[in-house]
Amino acid sequence: MNTFGIEAKASEFVEVHSEDELIKLLKEVNTKALFILSGGSNMLLTKDIDALVIHNKIKGIHSEILAEENKVLLSVGSGENWHDFVQYCIHKDYGGIENLSLIPGYVGSAPIQNIGAYGVELKDTFYNCDAVEIKSAKKVTFSKEDCDFGYRDSIFKNGAKNKYIITQVRFILSTANHNLNIHYGAIKSELENKGIINPKIRDISEAVITIRKSKLPDPNEIGNSGSFFKNPVIKVSHFNTLREKYPEIPSYPIDKKNIKVPAGWLIEKSGFKGKRWGDAGVHHKQALVLVNYGNASGKEIKELAEKIQKTVKSNFDIALETEVNIF
Repeated sequence: MNTFGIEAKASEFVEVHSEDELIKLLKEVNTKALFILSGGSNMLLTKDIDALVIHNKIKGIHSEILAEENKVLLSVGSGENWHDFVQYCIHKDYGGIENLSLIPGYVGSAPIQNIGAYGVELKDTFYNCDAVEIKSAKKVTFSKEDCDFGYRDSIFKNGAKNKYIITQVRFILSTANHNLNIHYGAIKSELENKGIINPKIRDISEAVITIRKSKLPDPNEIGNSGSFFKNPVIKVSHFNTLREKYPEIPSYPIDKKNIKVPAGWLIEKSGFKGKRWGDAGVHHKQALVLVNYGNASGKEIKELAEKIQKTVKSNFDIALETEVNIF
């Protein structure tokens, strides 16, 4: 139940299939230590879980056409598989999240991480979400502003961390005249390779899937959690100093003072790409992905991550933050 394929046991385990079920459970176990499990795709387990593991299985997708032209409001159960939800929207010709195809995990985890890929972030289409406060077992609705979204960040990773369980997420998507985003990464060239001049949202989704499959290992074949580190944002002055030594360093401007540097490039330049220590390693195609080749422990993968962080800090004076949650 974790995409790294790490062996770990729960002291107690239960599935919840509705918000009412979750509220009832929280009222019954309010003194117990809890561990909330969704798709298991953005976590590294380094030990057994000495808590009641609550596995989110809240399903359902409901749509409501809005008075605003070409808009639809979708209410989605937090236990829905994210990629399956994206494909549902493609099938219905609802646009806005096609660039987020093939991201692993559940819908309920998406706002926590403010997932993003190929020029699109969850916050771009997010409307609001329902959650249950763990301590009081009361339902709360978080607006987009409440969520305080940032780069791979939200209130659920800061002030509201470990205090709420998301049950429903709502999105506003387009039903026609979609605003297509094809200029980030290799999407445009992938479409050109296929001879597609006027792409539809399905074409973009399929291009993203092709690109992701070419770069990222399938968790069903080799244990991993996708991008292990965030792409760091540094001061332009710091970047200019680095560029004097590394003229080829790639970058993405954020504003006049800050610039984003690909963590994968920093890790590859530090000599880690494709390297392996026992069954823990760095993927040979994408240095941003740490992998479990079979029987690596969570501790071994964590130690590798720390070695990478230490080396990148020494080489570039950049502190890499983990995108994956480590337990």
